[in-house]
Amino acid sequence: MTGLRERQRRRVHEAISAAAVSLFLERGFEEVSVAEVAAAAQVSKPTLFKYFPAKEDLVLHRIADHRAEAARVVRARDAAERPVEALRRHFLDGLARHDPVTGLNDQPQVVAFHRMVFGTPSLAARLLQHMADDERALARVLAETTDELTADLLAGQVLTVQRVLARRNWAAIAAGRPLAEVEPEAIRAAEHAFALLDR
Repeated sequence: MTGLRERQRRRVHEAISAAAVSLFLERGFEEVSVAEVAAAAQVSKPTLFKYFPAKEDLVLHRIADHRAEAARVVRARDAAERPVEALRRHFLDGLARHDPVTGLNDQPQVVAFHRMVFGTPSLAARLLQHMADDERALARVLAETTDELTADLLAGQVLTVQRVLARRNWAAIAAGRPLAEVEPEAIRAAEHAFALLDR
């Protein structure tokens, strides 16, 4: 029964988010009310807020699986692998998969999604809040093997590097450059950025 309930909860969660993102991309985040999203997802407004406490969460749910990702990568690495090397490898793997979080993805809906997030002040602010949480999570893991100040500094630098690289990749794709042309540049930029961090 518990498994069935959980699957049903996930289905409702996804249906609400899908309806919201579709409406937001079509008309703009600020132009769509929460009541309209609830109606499109065929749920009540109170039900919607049980799943998504804030309107911004309807959008950023799409990248929720990347929350605290850097901390997980460092924690799961081989003992012989340095944290920055593990993070470099993980980012390069994301580029190879064209993971939307790296910005290197030319699917129209992904490009439009990023445009909406970066172009909507409340979404951009909420994203920065998520990144600050991710930075603290990474610093906690790094502090297990180094002093607290070094851990805090490195965590801030890593998250900034990833944000800058992803934003540059997305901007190049959004400007209409072909993915095949942008990809080698993205790889070189990532190698350069992580080499700087490694020093």
